[in-house]
Amino acid sequence: MTDTHLTLHGVSYSLPQGRQLFSDLHARFDRQHTALVGRNGVGKTVLARLLAGQLEPTSGRISRAGRIHYLPQNLLLQHPEQSIAALAGLAPALAALQRIEQGSSDPQDFALLAERWDLRQQFQTLLQDSGLPALPADTPASTLSGGQAMRVALLGAQLAQADFLILDEPSNHLDAAARRALAQRLQRWPGGLLLISHDRRLLAQMEVIAELSSQGLSLYSGSYGGYQQAQQQRTQLAMDALARSKQERKRSEHALRDQQERQARKLARGEQQGKQANQAKILLGRAKQRSEASSGKLAAQHAAAREALNARVSEAAQAIDWQAGPIHWHLPPEAFGRSRSSSAIVAELQAVRSPRLAGAQPLHLQLRAGQRLAITGPNGCGKSSLLQMLAGQLAPAAGQRQVHVPRAMLDQQQSGLQPERSVLAQWQQCNRRTPEGVLRMRLAQLGLDARHILQPSGQLSGGERLKAALACALYRDDPAQLLLLDEPDNHLDLPSLQALEQMLRSYPGCLVVVSHDELLLDALALTQRLAFSDDGWQLQPWTPDSAT
Repeated sequence: MTDTHLTLHGVSYSLPQGRQLFSDLHARFDRQHTALVGRNGVGKTVLARLLAGQLEPTSGRISRAGRIHYLPQNLLLQHPEQSIAALAGLAPALAALQRIEQGSSDPQDFALLAERWDLRQQFQTLLQDSGLPALPADTPASTLSGGQAMRVALLGAQLAQADFLILDEPSNHLDAAARRALAQRLQRWPGGLLLISHDRRLLAQMEVIAELSSQGLSLYSGSYGGYQQAQQQRTQLAMDALARSKQERKRSEHALRDQQERQARKLARGEQQGKQANQAKILLGRAKQRSEASSGKLAAQHAAAREALNARVSEAAQAIDWQAGPIHWHLPPEAFGRSRSSSAIVAELQAVRSPRLAGAQPLHLQLRAGQRLAITGPNGCGKSSLLQMLAGQLAPAAGQRQVHVPRAMLDQQQSGLQPERSVLAQWQQCNRRTPEGVLRMRLAQLGLDARHILQPSGQLSGGERLKAALACALYRDDPAQLLLLDEPDNHLDLPSLQALEQMLRSYPGCLVVVSHDELLLDALALTQRLAFSDDGWQLQPWTPDSAT
């Protein structure tokens, strides 16, 4: 394991439709723990799959030394029918063990098992140590919650005896306790690690930050905090350079106009003086040709100068887009013009029981205009089911539910979007009074350009789909007065996450959010927490959870 590494040699990759995602990447990843960061859609997951050997580069090559274990995101969505053994990556080895126990002498079976004769017992022990039930290896993974599925997959990484881990958003869907356990496990991991994550506490543990952008791949040694400070400095320098370029262009264009006007006046004076001097027509014609040639040459020089000035401004603007990439989530002021009284009840749950949690205590909950509520608790306690009952997507097993205002529910898969239709078409459907040009401008402010808004929404990244779903919920003719969010941070890059925090702080309606990210919850100016414990649901005034 002394030479564990993954090395990119001039790697480029183009999507099936022909668009180049990135080109000529050179980098070496060794046993230092590295975070791969970058904007949604820039190609982080594609790069992880290339490094893991699941994809082949369009050009260039990748050299690998050591055994690699790759853990993708959206585990259950990719193969919902798989067993928990397959989810952990242990199905081939366990099947080989079973065949050997039944008398197989096939060398491939012994190679798959790699002398891990107690693998079955190890798997069961680790399941129990991680707070999971002792389940048979062929148990369908679909019976697990998202957080439980992630824990099983991480156990597989531990048992794989890998030299290098590639983890794509491993903390998605994990509750607070599981996130702490993941952080501790990664700190103790002795091999190489490449982590794609927006979890700021995990990022703080990394030794190297690899930033993938439209400019390529850049590696920064040191902490994530140091990288952020350097990035802020680069952004300020880029903004200063843009301001200087614009000012230089303005001054230069003014000088060019003055020069053109002087040339025009000089030409006019020459013609007038020639006529007054009663010169021959042939001499006047030659003088005019010389003046026109001089004017044409000057015009060509001015055009080249303007092109160069515009190129410098465009280059400076692209640097800001790469480094800062501002995303605007500002709600249109007319969206919530009709303010509601803070005493108005927007939704009620009266003695409600969840159909998915047998024996749970009945819940009484009253939501008022402007209330800002976090729902927290361990995986499997029913947080998502509670949101679904408020949204009218799940009927309670007992009790009554009432909602008195327009509402929007954004679940973890953004299932409210129609994957075969474009974002623009779906947004136009709920914004019939807004001109298309205004809709396009607002989508562009969210980081969704013409390429994104015209393609089927099912082809967008998770973060891009969340932006589109939020836009459909809030920027519409009848905006949601009750906003229900189920782990909205799971698929956002860090700049988008910070922009989301800013937007949700200014959201004037009733906000109910489920998240395990206490840093996100702390930023939302919440008023209360509905927390699950052994005694059932408890409604409390908002205080940060110091345990996380």
